[in-house]
Amino acid sequence: MLGLKRLSRHSTGIEVGKNKLQKFAENETFTNLFQPALEEVWQKDYHLKGNWNKVIFKNTNPIVLELGCGKGEYTINLAKMFPGKNFIGIDIKGARLWKGAKEATHLSLLNVMFIRTRIENIPSFFSPQEVSEIWVTFPDPQPRKSKAKKRLTSSRFLGYYQKLMKDKGTIHLKTDSQNLYEYTKALVEQNKLSIIHSTNDLYESKIVDPILSIKTYYEGMFLEQRLPITYIRFELDINKELKEPAIE
Repeated sequence: MLGLKRLSRHSTGIEVGKNKLQKFAENETFTNLFQPALEEVWQKDYHLKGNWNKVIFKNTNPIVLELGCGKGEYTINLAKMFPGKNFIGIDIKGARLWKGAKEATHLSLLNVMFIRTRIENIPSFFSPQEVSEIWVTFPDPQPRKSKAKKRLTSSRFLGYYQKLMKDKGTIHLKTDSQNLYEYTKALVEQNKLSIIHSTNDLYESKIVDPILSIKTYYEGMFLEQRLPITYIRFELDINKELKEPAIE
């Protein structure tokens, strides 16, 4: 029996590996998924920088990013709700992006694209003021103070966003992490950025907006655990030098 169990686990591992390889192979066929090599974007501009509207979307509609988009649930649902906007989901995990790219292809959503890259690289993909809006949905909260600069709402990352966003463009953070929410709110307040909405318990708040009803797989898990979902939406001043808040 022990031998059979070991064989079963090993076989499962092989199947998982094959499944990933199949997804990676299929990723190469999607016209809505861009997977540049590191040397194409490391300290240099990607060839589509400044040309997403003209070359890819073929319109002048606003561009909205979802950072750390995972399987693209928010990217796809926002695209269905707002056909007059263009959406780009960004993540480093190819197996996750496969799901979003495949669904967008199946639904024939022409206002959805995906990029496989690290978030640190996004200034290589977009020109100044090319992006109107950014969503950060359930990112790694990086709770340790020593990892604060890795938070996607840290002054470091907001500095990246300043290089590509329109002035007063909006940033949304939706997270189960009270610490990340409080940290982000403190950063926004310290730097005197304009808050549009802010709540430490979204579904008990009075905020009514259909875009907030979209739920990712992970959000569903958090809600099952009765964890309150926090949300903050604020405007980014692209000309302001941002400082870290005093709190962790």
